[in-house]
Amino acid sequence: MLARINTIALEGVRAVPVEVEVDLSRGLPALSIVGLPEATVREAKDRVRAALSNCGFKLPTRRITINLAPAHLPKVGSSYDLPIALGLLVAMEKIPQKQMESRVVLGELSLDGRLRPITGALPAALYARQERFAELIVPLDNGMEAALTPELAVVAPETLLDLVRHLLDETPLQPVVSTGLKAWLGEESRLIRDMSEVKGQEHAKQSLEVVAAGGHNLIMSGPPGSGKTLLARCLPGLLPEMTLDEALEVTAIHSVAGLLHAGRPIVGLRPFRSPHHTSSQVALVGGGSIPRPGEVSLAHRGVLFLDEIPEFGRTALEVLREPLEAREVSISRAARSAVFPADFQLVAAFNPCPCGHLGNPYRACRCSPVRIEQYRARLSGPLMDRIDLHVEVPPVPAETLIALPTGESSADIRQRVVAARERQYARNGLGILNATLDGKVLERHAPLDEESQSLLLNAGRKLAFSARTHNRLRRVARTIADLADSAPIQVGHLAEAIQYRVGGRYSG
Repeated sequence: MLARINTIALEGVRAVPVEVEVDLSRGLPALSIVGLPEATVREAKDRVRAALSNCGFKLPTRRITINLAPAHLPKVGSSYDLPIALGLLVAMEKIPQKQMESRVVLGELSLDGRLRPITGALPAALYARQERFAELIVPLDNGMEAALTPELAVVAPETLLDLVRHLLDETPLQPVVSTGLKAWLGEESRLIRDMSEVKGQEHAKQSLEVVAAGGHNLIMSGPPGSGKTLLARCLPGLLPEMTLDEALEVTAIHSVAGLLHAGRPIVGLRPFRSPHHTSSQVALVGGGSIPRPGEVSLAHRGVLFLDEIPEFGRTALEVLREPLEAREVSISRAARSAVFPADFQLVAAFNPCPCGHLGNPYRACRCSPVRIEQYRARLSGPLMDRIDLHVEVPPVPAETLIALPTGESSADIRQRVVAARERQYARNGLGILNATLDGKVLERHAPLDEESQSLLLNAGRKLAFSARTHNRLRRVARTIADLADSAPIQVGHLAEAIQYRVGGRYSG
């Protein structure tokens, strides 16, 4: 008898349909899997055989052929265990074929028949809803994650026997009920620093507000202990809360990467990723023989913070140039390719010199001009050109810090950020921030009057701005005008944008 089970494969974060076909035929007893299975999938036959045996099902002494269709698509991972086991049970007439026609199945099997969690449950759920399947079957630990998808019945059995009884209508399982996005926001928000913790640094705090409002990139320079890392960790708290669709996008990426936990099925807060400076280019943008998302994708809809950015490898930094422009990463390998979203905000920080005290009025710099030049040369011109704001973070004396009052909270600043973003959406279109404006759209939404054009041209000649920098300055000026609730860009808005770009003595 021939059995068919619906399951899925992942290409990046996109789910594609796969059909598991099981055929029992006459011939020498054997079990073979075809359809480009990799090692984990080929080993499924041993896990499935043991799981069925320990659940009281004995495989027939026939030739068993398992085909994973379409045959040209490489099959990776352990999520094919459960579909293969169910296909065998259908072929053995233990379960009617009609029970599987409107269901999608994923899951890894233990040798005793328990179901282990798999990666990519949320993309599978989104696919199942799109294709209007009646039910998605995933392991118990993936139930809450998959149930985040609205308008889809998700069943999450603990064992293979529980699932068989459910499919035979002997002991039906109730669909998993999701607690939704809001249930996870409060707990995660404790990880974010509040802007009220930052004393002084008014110029840097204002630049963070501009960055949050317009979706811009930022690099900060200043001596050790001036507050660069604290400022960066405040940025997620200034950004608007994610919508459910954005949260599902982010959660799908983390699901594919295997970073979700059973106790926390959704990423409820905008990501803040801070990789170590020893990270490779594959760690940053993704890759591998089986393409996996990197830090730029894990920071999707959030912040990627590169502390001590000159200490990163030159090659690792240069691969950031394309994601910063395209807002996605396309990874091609001999066997397969994948596209991962990478719409993130880059925040970077560095010391002005190797010792960190160039320009510090309280400590002398010990670095030679040659060492300083070599240190700064680690950051290429094309990469720096793609960063909108270059901001100086000078040291603040301890006695000044003690005397300063507590500043504005992140919640207060977020209100202005949200208002500025609403003005952008009304003008640019839903979800389109000023940082992404280009070409004719930039000309239409960020026109400059004669005085502003003259200021921009003079600054460009004096400071050797590139054409890309001119456009970035206009985008930043547009955001500053939105924060001020000004329809036209005024010369003062452009002057402030230029000031953010120059970056002072620390950034050179």
